[in-house]
This record gives sequence, structure tokens and C-alpha cells, in this order.
Amino acid sequence: MTQNNKVLIIDEMHLSIIPLLEAEGFVVNYRPEIKREEILTIVSEYTGLIIRSKTPMDRALLEKAVNLKFIGRAGAGLDQIDLEFLEEKGIQLHNAPEGNRDAVGEHAIGGLLSLFNHINRADVEVRNGVWDREGNRGEELAGKTVGIFGFGNMGQAFAKKLRGFDVKILAYDKYKKGFEFDFVEEVTFEQIVDEADVLSIHVPLTAETRNYFTLDLLRKFSKPIYLINTARGEVISFETLNKALESGVLKGAILDVLENEKFKTFTTQQKEEFEKLTGRNNVLFSPHVAGWTFQSYEKINQVLLEKIRQKK
Repeated sequence: MTQNNKVLIIDEMHLSIIPLLEAEGFVVNYRPEIKREEILTIVSEYTGLIIRSKTPMDRALLEKAVNLKFIGRAGAGLDQIDLEFLEEKGIQLHNAPEGNRDAVGEHAIGGLLSLFNHINRADVEVRNGVWDREGNRGEELAGKTVGIFGFGNMGQAFAKKLRGFDVKILAYDKYKKGFEFDFVEEVTFEQIVDEADVLSIHVPLTAETRNYFTLDLLRKFSKPIYLINTARGEVISFETLNKALESGVLKGAILDVLENEKFKTFTTQQKEEFEKLTGRNNVLFSPHVAGWTFQSYEKINQVLLEKIRQKK
């Protein structure tokens, strides 16, 4: 076998990825435990890399990948990949947002319904012998206006899941026009600011979107809103979230992603602000698992392989 058909997998994947790649003629080295130092040592041998987000695909690593033809990103986010370098070298990049978009849409709906109906809090109370019906009176989703910020695969999937809830769906995407969904109204961001009861974020992390949602921006909304973030935590800081919640600008938040997801690396301020957030009953957390279902784990492989096959 030549080096031109060797693929290194550096993150944990559904094991169906191995026979799928082998059926396309690739020799697969499945090394989910591999450390960055060893990747740097052996990456020159491979024509393909399959990754999640364990190690950044930065210039220091990619310069050593002298035979690399493609990277397969098992998921959607590309913020840890040096896209400029890949373009310079003509290296193909395949990601798989189609594989986990349904999971993200369902998770966002689940979080919103849980927050509206105090399901997590009520469950804890009942287990502890507290029967508080009035304190757990819920909020209905029907009749609300939901604004979707970013209308790619994830935003579209969320919109589709909302169809049965009798809501008005507004969507804004700076880089996309002509949504072709008759149940979604394509609007400016200003219209979302004017009308939304709920704002769901579905944009990638870029220099433009990092810390995009400031307190000043959130204060422009015409009424207090519920915020859903299943995209990237760095688009809104812990401090901004706390100030918006304290001032009533936000009525609640569903957070699957955090400004910093490595608790041991929190700054002193991040630690203080995060502790404030965790003390709030109107904030619902999950550990970056919106797209992390048993079904999406396997579907991502199928999406990646189809894209790799088409470019062979």
C-alpha cells in the first residue's frame, strides 16, 4: 500500500467509520488516544485525517502533514482549523453538520420546553417531598415569536422542529438569502430584535461572532427574551449572561455551550460568573451534547464518507 491511501483517526468515533473507509480503499489507523506530540511525529505519513476537536489543526501541525489531501471533521464547527492554510495548500475539508442537525434541533426544543415548564426544578422538588403547583406554573410556547440567528443546517433543523408548536418563526442569516421554507419568515436582525420572545443562536465561531451578544445588543430587544445557545459558547460571555439575567433583559437561558468548557482553566472572573449562573433557576445547562446522540454519532460517519467519496 502507498502512503496516498492512509487515514489517521485521532478522536473517538463510532466504529462504523473504519469499514466505511476501508471499503473506499483506505488503510485506517484508529488512534483515539493519541496525543498531539505523537500526531506531530507521524502525521506526514497520512493522506487523510479524521478529527473532532481534541487538538487544533493549526499551522504548526498542518505544516508537518506534507502528504495530507483531506481532513474529515466529525461535526460542524471549524473554528479550531486553520482554513487559510488548507486553502493555500489545496487540502480538502469535509465537515458533517447534516449528521447531527436533527439532534441539535431536538435538543433546543427539549431545553426550551423544560425551562418553560420548570421540569428540572419540579422533578427535584417532588423527589424531596415538595408539592408546589403554583411555583411551577408553566409558560406555553404556542403564540410566541421565535427568532433564529443563523440559518444553516442547525438553524433550519430547529425551525423544522418548531412547526408543530404554533409559533411565529423569524430567521436571519447575514450570509444566506432565499430560505425556501414557507413556514419561516426571512427577516433582518432588527426585526428579530423588535419581535422575538425567544432567540436561538446557530452561528459558527468566527472573529465576527466572538462576543457578538453584548449587554448593549441584548438591551435593544423590545422585550425580555429567552436565549438558547447550542452553537458556540464564546459568542456570549458569562458576565454578559449574568448582567442580562439580573437586569431582566433575559428571562432565561438554555446553554449547551459555555464561554469556557474546561472548568480547570477558568480565570478567577469566569469562576465567579459561572457560579452565579449555576445558582439561577432560569438557566438550564447541558455539557455540549446537543448534537451528541446515538443516532448522530453514526450518521456523521455516513455524511463524511459520502463527501470524501465524491472528492476522490
